[in-house]
Order: sequence, then structure tokens, then C-alpha cells
Amino acid sequence: MNIALSLSSSSSSSSLASPLLFFSCRWPSPPPCSATVSRLTNPFILHAITNQATSSVTADLSVSVIGGNAGGNEQTLLYLLRRQKTEEAWNLYTQLPHLPSPACLSRLVSQLSYQNTHLGLKRAQAILTRLRHERQLHRLDANSLGLLTVSATKSGQLPYAVSLINSMLRSGYLPHVKAWSAVLSRLASSPDDGPTQALKLFNSITRRVRRFSDPAMVAGFRPDTAAFNNVLNACANLGDVKMFLQLFEEMPDFGVEPDILTYNVMIKFCARCGRKDLLVFVLERAIEKGIAPCITTVLSLVAAYVGFGDLDIAEKMVQAMREGRRDICKILREANLEDSDEDDGIDNYKESSGGQDEVDLFQKLLPNFIQANNSEPPLLPKAFSPNSRMYTTLMKGYMNQGRVTDTVRMLEAMRHQDDSASHPDHITYTTVVSAFVKAGAMDRACQVLAEMTRIGVPANRITYNILLKGYCQQLQVEKAKELLREMSDDVKIQPDVVSYNTLIDGCIQVDDNAGALALFNEMRTKGILPTKISYTTLMKAFVLSGQPKLANKVFDEMIKDPRVKVDLIAWNMLVEGYCRMGLVEEAKKIILRMKENGFYPDVATYGSLANGIALARKPGEALLLWKEVKERCEVKKVGGNSDSNSPPLAPLKPDDGLLDTLADICVRAAFFRKALEIVACMEENGIAPNKTKYKRIYVEMHSRMFTSKHASQARQDRRRERKRAAEAFKFWLGLPNSYYESEWQLDPNDWDDYGVYSV
Repeated sequence: MNIALSLSSSSSSSSLASPLLFFSCRWPSPPPCSATVSRLTNPFILHAITNQATSSVTADLSVSVIGGNAGGNEQTLLYLLRRQKTEEAWNLYTQLPHLPSPACLSRLVSQLSYQNTHLGLKRAQAILTRLRHERQLHRLDANSLGLLTVSATKSGQLPYAVSLINSMLRSGYLPHVKAWSAVLSRLASSPDDGPTQALKLFNSITRRVRRFSDPAMVAGFRPDTAAFNNVLNACANLGDVKMFLQLFEEMPDFGVEPDILTYNVMIKFCARCGRKDLLVFVLERAIEKGIAPCITTVLSLVAAYVGFGDLDIAEKMVQAMREGRRDICKILREANLEDSDEDDGIDNYKESSGGQDEVDLFQKLLPNFIQANNSEPPLLPKAFSPNSRMYTTLMKGYMNQGRVTDTVRMLEAMRHQDDSASHPDHITYTTVVSAFVKAGAMDRACQVLAEMTRIGVPANRITYNILLKGYCQQLQVEKAKELLREMSDDVKIQPDVVSYNTLIDGCIQVDDNAGALALFNEMRTKGILPTKISYTTLMKAFVLSGQPKLANKVFDEMIKDPRVKVDLIAWNMLVEGYCRMGLVEEAKKIILRMKENGFYPDVATYGSLANGIALARKPGEALLLWKEVKERCEVKKVGGNSDSNSPPLAPLKPDDGLLDTLADICVRAAFFRKALEIVACMEENGIAPNKTKYKRIYVEMHSRMFTSKHASQARQDRRRERKRAAEAFKFWLGLPNSYYESEWQLDPNDWDDYGVYSV
């Protein structure tokens, strides 16, 4: 196995000293080499030679390889980079007719990335783009690529950073843990499939690290505690109990010990999984391991109970901290006992979650949970005083429950606190504004904004976005637009994509689709990039105005945008657009594209299609749709799709809207057997069928069915089965029906008898 030289700058001379964070690099396979570059110009070798005199000789060798009279420029560029004169070095680089040496390129990219500015990042990316076009990417070392990755991550260019890490892995480089852990941190908290990508990235890197038998050789690349905390946070966001436990147990394999942040993530994880009863045992486990809790630990606990809507416990915790008490564990244990008196504890959890398997996993994660009754709750190592963040978290709980008076009372109490750390800040005031907006009291919300200005607590973009949303919810779009102008012109806070998305949605609510389109274009003109919500909101405008083709054009733009990942909501919006116009065939083509792109139709998709079928009066299509819906409903019963060649079907839980629409179509079309199947499905899913409506439809449309006395015998024989189905349906409705001797039951093999032509 080939191991590259270390890129550490620890042995460098004083001339090479810089504030840059240098990463080391190892690769499990030799890096690709260009035929035009000598081994002497290998970037790893050049970067490893740290002696001043030796570096000059090496630079001369690289110049001789490139050729020409550029030796002076090369030496000047290297001199500027060593003196941290990055701007002059960049200007000289842009004037060179050829590529500089690998050492110069790597240093230049590193220093531009380290600036952490938009311009520096743009220039570093330009160098990378040029090298890619000229097939010279091997000139950059892992140190420069790692710094570029960190810079792109900090600037919000997460997809670019992920692509850099993946490119390094494909090329055989192992990025430094600081670089890939930074990407992991952002992925873990990203929407859509960000947490899933974080898990894949972590597994990809650790799989390569395990190939080295000597851990010292990959010391800078192995996951540290911060990296594990990031990937555990991804598991917490996914609610994946099994993977969380597996990763937690892998920490000792890499010589990593959990810290208090690990247990803070575990608190979040238990809250996400609905295990309120385990929160106290996470705290006790940390204390048992000798890991001192921090103020964030206590804040996480308060936030967890607020998230559960259990404000009584949250208030008790805050009050205990105000009194300087350290028996928080005792308070939480007593709360667990009170909750256990109201339900069946673990047995109740088994019924509402993954069952015994998940219970066993949690017991492995928190073994102290089992011996809880045999031990006294420990005391905190020290007492904590509540701060403004904690009070604000409690205020959010009041706001979520509509307790506006308590929210305002908490604000007043914070103002009179002796401790300055407990005084209200802009987040506190924004929470109060949000409470008034949620209650529909826009005047009082604006008064809080005015008070913030008076006392010198500056409102931020989030504050104004909440007010914009409040005006739009009350259909006061003109006031929202006026506030947007005040926000940008008077307060000098530039609106973001959330501001425009809120206004666009407000225009749609008042049927101002032209205004929505104008705001979308204005947003793009100002250089504000649209998000997934921007596209789907604009699609909604065209859908509601009966212009599905324009919605389709917006959808196509969304697909072309590399920053945006199309989700099921966007697909459903497009399906809804065509179904609203009764264009069933076009909608079915969209659904087919959905499936080809790996998206399963959900209840909303099928509901839109059912409404489109009803509008188009195509009952035969309803039968085909019901067949697919029934298959999806049966997936959870049989455990998957029996056809191994087709992709597995995701289970479906139908709602009353979908089933009621399908039943309505079938009753109107006299598909009584299928109507009874749908009714049975409704009852299985706890949905009460609307018998009154179906009875009215039957009486109005089918009361004289099968009453003709002049039908031929052949015709009477053909309709005999349908007549039995009609009698069974009448029996279910409670209408007078003929007595039938044999018991009527649903036969799944009778699909062909009730095809499209059975009307």
C-alpha cells in the first residue's frame, strides 16, 4: 500500500510560517500523473520539502519542466505566496500564459480559500475549473482541496463542497477530518436527503480509513468526536434508532470518547423518537460517565419538554434553576412517575412505535434506564442559572399553545431580571411578535417592533419575515409590500428568498397571479436565487389559475436548477394542475415520469387523479386507479411486492378524500362491487362512509335499474352478477332489497368482469 508524504507544516522554516490551517494527506492508491509532468513536480513531494534552499531548487526544477523564460515569474509568485501577499499573487497568476508549478497552485488555492470571502472562494473555484478543463487536477494537493471544501461549506455552497469530497475520494485522496467533518455537519441539518447523504459520506470515509492497519498513519483523517457528533445528529434528524446505536458503539473502535455534545445530541434524538421518559436518563448517563453537563444540556432538556407540549415540567426546571437547585434529575424522575400513572409506559410505547426491537435498542443505548428504580437520581455537578435563550424557549411553548398573555408576562419578567444574561434580546422580542402574529393581532405585533427600535434592540430579517407572513395570512398584501419596502429602504435589511416566497404566496391567496409572477421575477433580478418553495409556490399560482402548461414550464426550470432537488410536492402540484382541468391522460404521463424518477405517488397524488377522473367522467379510469391503490394498501399486509423484478412498492394509508371520491365515481357508474370494496377499505382504515350521500346517488340514478320486463334471456344472464352486487349494495345502504340465498362476498378474481366496458 502506497503512502504519500505528510503535508504537515510542522517542520517548515520560518519563511513558510503562515496562519493557514494545513491538512495532511494520505492516499490508498497512487494519484493520477500526467505524462507531461515529471515525478519531481509531484505536488506531494514539492509540498513536503520545507527547507528554504531546497524549496528554491525544487521550484527551479518545476520551471525547467514547464520551459520558457517564465522562471522569474514563477519565483516571484512563490515569493508572494510565502509572504502572504495573496492579492498580488492572484494578479500575477492571471497574467501567466501557462500553469504555475503544483506548489504555487496549491498554495494559491489554499490562501484564497482561507480568506473565507466570496471573492476569494470564486477565484479558488476558477483555478479548479481551469485545471479540470486542462486535465491537470492532480497538480493540487489534498491540503488545498480540503481548505477549498471548508470555504465552500462556510459560504453555503454545500453541493459544491460535497462534490469536492467525493472527487477526492474517487481520486484516492483521504481528506482531513476537519474538512469532511465540516461538510458532514451541514449535511446532517440540511433538508430533503441531507442526513442520508451525511451517513453515506461518513461510511464511505470510515470504510477507507479501516483499510490502514496502523492507526497512526491516518491519524488526521480518522473521525474524531466532532465528526461522530455530526453523524449522530444526522441519525437524530432521521429518527434512526438502529443506526444511532451502531454509530455510538463504533466510537471506541476509533479511539473516540463521547463528550457532552454527544449527549446533547442524544437528548434531541430521544425527543425526536418520542421517548420523553428517557430524557432524564441521558442526563444521568452523562453524569455517571463523569461528563459535566453544560448550559446547552439543560437548554436542550427544556426545549425537548416544550416540544412535547409539557410546559409544566419545563417551568419546574426553570424555576429550580432560578432557585439554584441541582436536583434536576429528581424533578424529571418524578415527572416520569406521574406520566407512568397515566399510561402503560413501555407497553404503550411498543404499540405506538417500532415495538420490542426499538425498546431493546434504547436499553442498550441507556443501560442505566433499566436500573433506574434501584438508584437515587444524581445531582448536577453545579447549578445553572437560566438565561435569555432558556426563557425564550419557554416563551415559544406558550406561543405554540396560544398563550399570548403568558408570553407577554414572561417578557416583562425578563426585563426586570438582575442578571443581564436573562434580559430579552432580539430573539425574545421576535418570539413575542410571532405570538401576536399567530393570534392575528398585527397591531400589537407592530407595536413590539416599534418598541424594539425605541430601546435599541435591532429587529432582524426573521422579525420582518414573520410580520410579512402575518399580513399575508390576513390577506393584507399591500401592507406586506409596504413593509417589504420599509425593510429594504429604511431599515436597510435586504429581503431574502423567504421574504419573497411569503409575498408570492400572499398574492396567490388574493388571486393576484400576475403579482406573484412579478415578485418572482423581481427576486431573480435582485440576484436572490429561488428555492424549491419558490418554484412550487409559483407553480401553485398557475395551477389555481387553470394554466397547467405554464406550471409545467416552471417545473422544467426547477429541474434544470442544479441547486434545487425536486420533491414529491412539486410533482403533486403538477399532477394537480392537469387534473383540475380534467386532463387525465396528461396527469397519468406525469405520474409515470414520477415513478421513473424514483418517486412513489402518495395519497395527495391519487386524490388529485381521482378528482380529475371524476371531472372528466371516466369511470373506467377509476377502476384502474382503485386497483393500484388497493395494491399499495396491501403492501403493509404482505410485507412488500411479490415481483422481484419491479421496484418495491411503498405502503399507502388512504384518506377519506381519496376513498370517498373513488366510491362516489363507482356508485354513479353502477360499479357496486367495487364500491363495496372501497367501503370495506374505508372501514378498515377507520373512515366512516357517507351512507346518506351514496343512498341519494343510488335513488336518483339507479332506482329503476334492472326493472325492464322486455330484456332478452341472454341479457338477463349477463347482468345477473351485477344485479346481485346491486342488491348487496342496497342491503348495505339499508334500502329495500331482494333476498338472495347464497352469501355474497367479494372475489378478487372478478376484476375482468368489472373492467372498463362493464357499464
